[in-house]
Amino acid sequence: MKLWGWKAVGGVMPVKKGIILGVPHTSAWDFVISYLYYTAQGGVAHIVVKKEFFFWPAGFFLRKMGAIPIDRSKGASVVRQIIDVMNQSEEFHLAITPEGTRARTSRWKAGFHTIAKATGATVFIGFFDWGRKEIGWAETFPLSDDPQADIRRLKAWYRERGITGKFNDNFSLDE
Repeated sequence: MKLWGWKAVGGVMPVKKGIILGVPHTSAWDFVISYLYYTAQGGVAHIVVKKEFFFWPAGFFLRKMGAIPIDRSKGASVVRQIIDVMNQSEEFHLAITPEGTRARTSRWKAGFHTIAKATGATVFIGFFDWGRKEIGWAETFPLSDDPQADIRRLKAWYRERGITGKFNDNFSLDE
């Protein structure tokens, strides 16, 4: 990371069960940078990957990198699958992108909110800021009982700090 000019902020989440929000998610490079960051800090941040990618030899390497296979054909049960995996684990750090896509979208998904509420995981405001070349997490994010209000608060947090993506035209903080 240092060779590429990146600075790590925050280290490993100091809880047994945590969710780190990866924002903005505008490039596949976000995964590479975040994997290098969290691994260099001594942690394993699990990500969800559709089960179709878990063929030999890719599946072996994905599992080694902390990926968990998800059956996306089951629609809404994707969140349920993640909750089940987290509840079966004593320690589990999940990296998730509320945008849900690298394409521009103003509609963030509230799956992280549902997962955190169901598992008792602490949510951390994470970022990969391509403008400042900083990656990490800044603070915990207390959840209310209103996922959409929480998403608005998150968007305001990123807006106030001027966080930028690799392909910033794909990053929207619009409501």
